[in-house]
Amino acid sequence: MNKETLRKNLREIPDFPKPGILFYDVTTLFKNAECLQGLIDELYEMYKDKGITKVVGIESRGFILGGALAARLGAGFIMARKPGKLPAEVIEETYAKEYGTDTIQIHRDAIDENDVVLLHDDLLATGGTMAATHRLVKKCGAKQAYINFVIELKGLNGRKAFPEDVEVTTLLQL
Repeated sequence: MNKETLRKNLREIPDFPKPGILFYDVTTLFKNAECLQGLIDELYEMYKDKGITKVVGIESRGFILGGALAARLGAGFIMARKPGKLPAEVIEETYAKEYGTDTIQIHRDAIDENDVVLLHDDLLATGGTMAATHRLVKKCGAKQAYINFVIELKGLNGRKAFPEDVEVTTLLQL
């Protein structure tokens, strides 16, 4: 996928969700059929030979490409969600945010020691949510885990949130 095409189709919203923040809206990439197909194709090429058995998408934008990629890879799809959204028994991880804490959950039986897991979300900023999700996947005993984002905000150093031995990839760095 041409990175310039991604940039041209990425909407920037100043002062959202609060003054001083520049929000990168990936929904404009999803509504453009060429971009959506290009993203799926690019991710498939990156992960087709890694033996992925499960893709974990983080609520909620991670569900879109995560689900499509899981189907393309012939893998299962797991939702990582905020508390109270999953109906069966869950495991959870609480993590620090800029102003307080948050919690992410997955179903307890979602992943086991035979799984090679790809964790996917739309944006890497500080990495807190993804790092907590990675810890959940490791608690489940996954054989291996990879981490992917569509966009990485390089100035926020989010990669530091992950162990050095974990492969972290992004499609676009801003």
